[in-house]
Amino acid sequence: MTGLAISGVTKKFGNITAVEDVNLTFKDGEMVCFLGPSGCGKTTLLRMIAGLEEPTSGSITMGGRDMTHVPVHQREIGMVFQSFALFPHLTVGENITYSMRIRGHSRSEREDRARELLDMMHLPGMADRRISQLSGGQRQRVAIARALALNPQVFLLDEPMSALDANLREAMQIELRKLQQELGITTVVVTHDQTEAMTMADTIVVMGKAKVLQSGSPMEIYKKPVDRFVADFIGTSNLLPARMSGEGTAEVSGTSLNIGTNAHGFAKGDEVVLMTRPEEVFVRPASAERPANAVTGRVTFVRDIGATIEILCDCDGHEVISVLTPKDWPEVEIGQEVHIEMPKDACSVLAP
Repeated sequence: MTGLAISGVTKKFGNITAVEDVNLTFKDGEMVCFLGPSGCGKTTLLRMIAGLEEPTSGSITMGGRDMTHVPVHQREIGMVFQSFALFPHLTVGENITYSMRIRGHSRSEREDRARELLDMMHLPGMADRRISQLSGGQRQRVAIARALALNPQVFLLDEPMSALDANLREAMQIELRKLQQELGITTVVVTHDQTEAMTMADTIVVMGKAKVLQSGSPMEIYKKPVDRFVADFIGTSNLLPARMSGEGTAEVSGTSLNIGTNAHGFAKGDEVVLMTRPEEVFVRPASAERPANAVTGRVTFVRDIGATIEILCDCDGHEVISVLTPKDWPEVEIGQEVHIEMPKDACSVLAP
């Protein structure tokens, strides 16, 4: 196991900056997800950790050792590529132990290791199968086993679930996380899937336009996003234009709301965006007593999906979503005027 530190790393391809001044430190055995839209630089950053790309500036250290210019084959890294990149002319066992054969391990060592990893991947007795005979989930397991064959210090995965269907992807997210916890290996996963990142990561690194926008635990990112992009990218957010009306208060659609201490760095009169999460917003019929911290809206859509009920409301031209459990169902109808309650602890203020 080893810690991983990325210090001032920038990568340029000609005049294009793919990664700009990234500074991150991860602990031994931590699982990290680089999350962001296509083209934000997350895969380039992963490739620099792997040694497949060299930084234009900055350094990458593992376990205190500077690995910035160390060749890829000397980094003790295991990597799973987006396409899995398995060799179709080799058997499953030969694919898994290919790196061991290159490094001169005996046939018996390779066979023992293949058997051990196939048991770990829940693929016992499949060493002699051809890659063409495997399902997508099985191929992914083989690719993971191959990456682990030499007991790497750092485990890297580039969009590992993208080729799987939705049900299998969800199952593999849990399975991969459990495996990583069992092995205790420092792991970095690149993904654009927020659910995948929230499910697996100890730390999420949100990237956009070549930069790290925010880094923290899944709940830190979800509850306290640093800006509108992060709030909109992680989960579903209600984002309403507002103006600071005093210390701890913001005006939304002519109504002053108490936002507690969630407005650091903003002064009275500042234009801001008020953010709430749908599960923290409550809808009440307008005929009921108006809650203390609420704006007025009108129901535009209701969706009952069993475990939860989604209510979409129009609030002065802006959409607000409330996700309630059936026991909190206010029995409102489309077109009905409602109070939209936003508890002060659920409100965050962001730059517009």
